[in-house]
Amino acid sequence: MLSGAIILCFAEVASRFSGAGGAYLFTQVAFGRFVGLQIGWVSYFVRVITGAVQSNLFATYLAEFWPWAGTRPGGILVTGLFLGLLAAVNVRGVLSGAHLSNVFAVVKIAPLLTLGFLGIIWLATQDTVMQHTPTTATLNGWLQALLLLMFAYGGFESAVIPLAEAKAPRRDAPWALLIGVGLAAVVYLAAQVTVLATLSAPLSSSRPLADATRVMAGAGGAALVTLAALISVYGWLSSNMLAVPRLSMALADSGDFPKFFSRIHPVFRTPWISILFFAGLSWMLANVAGLLQNLSLSAVSRLFTYGLVCAALPVLRRKERGDMEGVAPALFRVPGGSVLAAVGVTGSVLLVSRMNLREALTMAAVIALATMHYVVARKPAR
Repeated sequence: MLSGAIILCFAEVASRFSGAGGAYLFTQVAFGRFVGLQIGWVSYFVRVITGAVQSNLFATYLAEFWPWAGTRPGGILVTGLFLGLLAAVNVRGVLSGAHLSNVFAVVKIAPLLTLGFLGIIWLATQDTVMQHTPTTATLNGWLQALLLLMFAYGGFESAVIPLAEAKAPRRDAPWALLIGVGLAAVVYLAAQVTVLATLSAPLSSSRPLADATRVMAGAGGAALVTLAALISVYGWLSSNMLAVPRLSMALADSGDFPKFFSRIHPVFRTPWISILFFAGLSWMLANVAGLLQNLSLSAVSRLFTYGLVCAALPVLRRKERGDMEGVAPALFRVPGGSVLAAVGVTGSVLLVSRMNLREALTMAAVIALATMHYVVARKPAR
C-alpha cells in the first residue's frame, strides 16, 4: 500500500514530463536546480550500487551450476561478461536495449507465475494446512520488514528515466507504473502463498522458492527455478542498463555531471560513454564491495528519491495553477493526491530512520560531493 501511494504520486508527476531524467528532472522543476542535482547524484549512486548487487547475484546463482563462478577470478570474469554483453547491446541502440529488456521481463515473470499456479494446485489437491509458529511483531520488526519490501517493490523509478526516447511518455508512463506494481503484487503474493504451503520452516531456507519447487516437482523443478533466478537478475540489469545512462546523460546536458557523459555515438545515436561508464563502475563495485552491504544501502538511499518526488506533487500542482513556465498540465491526475503525497513522504522518512552509521556516512558523502560539484559548476569559466 505504501508503494502504491508512492507510485501514484510518480504517475501524476511523470505525466507532466516528456524529457529524460526521471526523478532528477521532476524535483529540479519543483524545487530548483540544487535539489534536483542532489536527487540526480543520489539516483545515479543507487543505480550503480544496484548494478553491482545484480552482478554479484548472477555470479552467486551461476555457482550452483558452475562452481568456478563462485571463486574470486571466476566472479571477476562472470561479472565482466555479464555487464559487457548488456553494454554492447545498449550501445547499438535504444530499441535493441528495450527489446532485450522486454524479452527478459517476460521470461523471468512466466516461471514465477507458473510457480504460483503450481502452489494453488498443491493447495487444492494436497491435505495441506499452513501451520507456522506465530511470532510477536515489534515496531522495529515491522519497520525492517517494510524496508525490505520497499526494496522488493522498488526500482520503478528507473522506468521513467528514458522518457525522452519513448513514443508517448506523458500518456504511457502512468499506466506502465500502475500495471507494473499490480503485476509485482500478484507475483509476490503467489510466491509467498506457495512457500508457506509447501515448506514447514521457510525461515531456515536460503532459497525458499527453489526448495518449494523441489517439494512439488522434484530436483528438476528446483533447477528450473534457479535458472529462472539467473534470467531474472539478467533482465533486472538489462532494464537498468537501458535507463541509467540516460540519467547521467540528462545530468551532463544540464551541467550537473561532466560534459562527456552526454556524448552521442556517431553511428548508433546512443549515449555510449554513459553506458560504458555505468557498466565499468558497476563491475568495479561488484568485485570490491559486499553484496548485503550494497543491498541494504540501495534500499535506504532510494527512499530519499521517493520522498522528494511525492513532495513534488502538490508543489507542481500549485505551479501549474500559477501558469509557471516548464510545468505542463498533468495528463494523469490522482484523486486525493496531496494526501497520498503526505503518506509517501511520511513513510519514506520513517523508513530512512532505519539507516545505520555506515549508510548515513555514505549518503552524507554523496550529498557532499554533489554539493561541491554544484558550487564549482556555478563558478564562471576563466
